Amino acid sequence: MRDPFFFGYGSLVNRATHDYAQARPARLRGWRRAWRHTRMRKLAYLTAEREADSEIDGLVAVVPGADWAALDLREAAYERHWIAPQDIHHDAGHPIEVQLYVVDPVHSEPPSVRHPILLSYIDTVAQGFLREFGPEGLTRFFATTAGWDAPILDDRAAPVYPRAQSLTAGEKAAVDGQLAFCGAALIRP
Repeated sequence: MRDPFFFGYGSLVNRATHDYAQARPARLRGWRRAWRHTRMRKLAYLTAEREADSEIDGLVAVVPGADWAALDLREAAYERHWIAPQDIHHDAGHPIEVQLYVVDPVHSEPPSVRHPILLSYIDTVAQGFLREFGPEGLTRFFATTAGWDAPILDDRAAPVYPRAQSLTAGEKAAVDGQLAFCGAALIRP
C-alpha cells in the first residue's frame, strides 16, 4: 500500500515551512480558499470550503508511513477530509489518496479587528505560490481566495506568524500589489 498525501493550499505550499520533501504541484477542483477565524486560535487563517465551480492550486506531499501526528499537531485547529480522486489533478503518475485540512464550520467565524489576518502569514503563503507557480500563480491565489475584506495586521517588521519567511523586495512588492488590487485594509500594530 502506498503512503497517503496531503493537499496544502496555504502555508504548506511554501516548502520552507515543512519537511515533506516528496511534494509536487497539484490542482483541486470543487474547493476554494477563504479567510476564517476559528475559536481555537486567536488569529484568522486560511481554510478550504466547497465551491462547485472553483479550482485552487496547491501542493500534494507524501505523508511517510501515514504518520499524521506531526502534521495534525501543526494543523490542530483543522480537521482532515478525504478528497475524491477525480477532484485532484497531479503528475504523480499513479492514483494517490489525498486529504486536506479544513476548519470545522462549528468553530468558524469571519475575521475581525480582534481576530485579524497576519501580513506575515500572507507573505509566507504568497512566497510559496510565487516559487511554485510564478506571478500568474500568485494572481490565481488571490483570485481564488475569499475574504480579502478582512482586516490585515501589518506585522511584517516584527512577524507574529510562527513560520514567517523573509521575502525579497520583489516578493514584497508582488504581495503588496495584489493586496492593493483586492482593496485589502492593513491595520498597524
